[in-house]
Amino acid sequence: MLCAALLLASAATLFAAQDKVSSRPLDPVAAPNVPVLDQEKALRLSQSVLNQPVGDFTLLDRKGKPVQLADYRGKPLLVSFIYTGCFEVCPTTTRSLLKAVTNTVAVLGADRFNVVSIGFNQPFDLPSAMKAFATQNGIVFPNWEFLSPAPAIVGDLTRAFGFSYAPTPAGFDHIVQVTLVDAEGKIYRQIYGEALDADQLVEPMKQLITGAPVAQTGALADIFDRVRILCSVYDPQTGQYRVSYALFLEIAGFLTFLIYIGWYLWKELQLRNKKYPGV
Repeated sequence: MLCAALLLASAATLFAAQDKVSSRPLDPVAAPNVPVLDQEKALRLSQSVLNQPVGDFTLLDRKGKPVQLADYRGKPLLVSFIYTGCFEVCPTTTRSLLKAVTNTVAVLGADRFNVVSIGFNQPFDLPSAMKAFATQNGIVFPNWEFLSPAPAIVGDLTRAFGFSYAPTPAGFDHIVQVTLVDAEGKIYRQIYGEALDADQLVEPMKQLITGAPVAQTGALADIFDRVRILCSVYDPQTGQYRVSYALFLEIAGFLTFLIYIGWYLWKELQLRNKKYPGV
């Protein structure tokens, strides 16, 4: 109970620190009778799904072909919910996510993770509408897909990701979050707010990627790539990542130290064997 309370409290602090955590299509002060999202309740739902496995839902991609969420297992997955009739928050958050993903690809590579944006306003967020939305916002990454669920599964799907929304006359008031799912299909982290920085995505994904088992094929190249990822540091002035050669030198120095210790112990053993043969 104490751990759960601490988790919720820390999440609430992060939630409150963001400049905008729900879309708020109408100002509650100007329109007091319009339904709004209960942010505290939305936060509790969002945090309650952490470490929970995501069910195997079937959706349609931009070409209208069925896609199972289970197909994305094996790599970290970023999931955002949008609706194509949104003219402000969803395009803004998608372009912010695009900028963060662009910097993330520069560090991790596009083959290390996947991204999906899911249209929750059914039956309007059809594959054709999702395709148009992706084009309008300049999404061209091969590891980023836009998916449409059947209306019947929207409720279960959004609950599985801890995503809340409330219909209003001007659209939807919804929580603004990106969900990070690990390679096993469990929710690893919720990232809130319209403005995303690359470090909000890269740092948790570095933890997932570098902690995963090394592939049997190309193991040496995979190890070197993980070292490169670990040695990438975020520069808040540029908003981008760069490789820190100082970290490379620290690792090289540590390995040199280990080699020296091994050589020293081997030499001592050799001298002992000569001094006390047969012992």
